[in-house]
Amino acid sequence: MRYRLSIFLCLVFVLVACAGKSGEKVVKERSSDSKLQIGLVFDVGGRGDKSFNDSAYNGLEIAKKRYGSNFLYVEPQGEGADREAALRQMAADPDIGLVIGVGLLFSEDITKIAAEFPDKKFVCIDYISQPKIVLPANLQGIVFEETKGSYLAGALAGMMTKTKTVGFIGGMESSVIKKFETGFIKGVRSINPEIRVISGYIGMTGSAFANPAKGRELALGQYGRGADIIYEAAGASGLGVIEAARESKALVICTDRDQESEAPGFVLSSMTKAVDKAVLKTVENVLNGSFKGGSVAVFGLDDRYTDYVYNEKNAALIGAKNHDQLEDIRKKIVEGKIVVDETAIVQ
Repeated sequence: MRYRLSIFLCLVFVLVACAGKSGEKVVKERSSDSKLQIGLVFDVGGRGDKSFNDSAYNGLEIAKKRYGSNFLYVEPQGEGADREAALRQMAADPDIGLVIGVGLLFSEDITKIAAEFPDKKFVCIDYISQPKIVLPANLQGIVFEETKGSYLAGALAGMMTKTKTVGFIGGMESSVIKKFETGFIKGVRSINPEIRVISGYIGMTGSAFANPAKGRELALGQYGRGADIIYEAAGASGLGVIEAARESKALVICTDRDQESEAPGFVLSSMTKAVDKAVLKTVENVLNGSFKGGSVAVFGLDDRYTDYVYNEKNAALIGAKNHDQLEDIRKKIVEGKIVVDETAIVQ
């Protein structure tokens, strides 16, 4: 049985294992022969978002099965104001050797805490580099090539739209999510500059990633204005966009993980970020001594850590011709023949 931990309820240091027997404390669940104990703090939305957070959790499950690495996890409450406390609690645990923060919102807090605990290793997924701040030697940032992946999503939408109007819905309006929007718009216009792109954001704070009702509302509005394909980068809020696609009998392109199962026949594709593979690779690096802190690791298009979904479930929907064209674009991006600036964002 797996338990979730609320920081607000934990005034004493009692964590419950996320894998093990009911009611036992972490200290009883940890096996003495485990090579590594890992502490993970989820982004807003937590487990069950069928996206970013679930992918990170899957990476830890694979690491546990493959290497015997036990792990704990914490889900910040509400807008995640307690994420610093969660990170600090994980870092203070003498048995945890690797602490992972899932999401851009952890960037500032994890940088500060890593400096305070130099003997622990830290990882931040979607790390945002901060001006004049040097990463501690024990902290590694992980980023993906969202702009390039979103360019492919936009190119696919440009090929497939019949109304010549497509949409973009982001979660929290931030520099990382702006990269999704920028890449998508550029990809659409690379196919046809005349295609209209309608953009919208769910909110300005972390809670925007956990509001499916607002995602549905925005999506219904965009479909109502003529969009026949919407690209969403909204975490758990994206589930509302998917629901709106089903209701409108229109198409949606999802992010982070393949979400075709949420609305078969209405999910055109998903721009995937292999957070699970990145987490697994990080665990392997810690175990074999090749972990490189003080730097930001890029997981990109060339090795398909950043990619798009094309399989037996959506092949007929996309069509072989469009797929071949999309693969040609991907190859040209990797080779540098098509330049997609990962730092540029729409204004």
